[in-house]
Amino acid sequence: MSRADAAADDARNATAVDRVAAAVRDDILSGRLAAGEPLREEAASARYAVSRHTVRAAFQRLASERLAVALPYRGVRVAAFGPDEIIALQQLRSALEAEAIRIARERHGTAWPDDVLAPARGALERLAACADWLEAERVHLELHAALVAASGSPRIIEAHAAIGSEILLFLLHVRPHYTLESLVTEHRALIDAVQSRGPDAIREHLDHSTALLLGRR
Repeated sequence: MSRADAAADDARNATAVDRVAAAVRDDILSGRLAAGEPLREEAASARYAVSRHTVRAAFQRLASERLAVALPYRGVRVAAFGPDEIIALQQLRSALEAEAIRIARERHGTAWPDDVLAPARGALERLAACADWLEAERVHLELHAALVAASGSPRIIEAHAAIGSEILLFLLHVRPHYTLESLVTEHRALIDAVQSRGPDAIREHLDHSTALLLGRR
């Protein structure tokens, strides 16, 4: 096989892995696959008309995103998302997002420039237009990512992006506590609050959703 043919095969395999990972990810993040449900290579191979090697690589990617977990002698399953996982994720989010807001506020003061706010405001407009919950949750994540990006800190932005799939899983579970309208209202207020109040505003925002999901409110 020529080098060009090998490169083409690699590209096709990568595309197939992307496709399978995206499909299973959507099943998890929509709730069609529940926590603890097994992910079976043979069934996925048949469903998506790909090799088991491709399926295995897709499952490994989902495991790296913490949406799935590989257990010895038990195969791959959808990751659990109980109280311990919720608290750990939200603590990490709070550390990253609060520090990002602190840096952004240090750089831009209490009234951020329009170009800095434009990505978050744009995400808010798209959120207000959403009619589908999974789409809304993805735009919701984009809004938080835009606030983090206002810090201009590459490492914080990168670390926050790395937990994006877990955040979407969190949003799936907190969904019953919101309407799309209330989600928009809360985040419109959040964009103002992080400018005027800084890290405390984002911590309170995250603490509120954590408490809702854990049944503390």
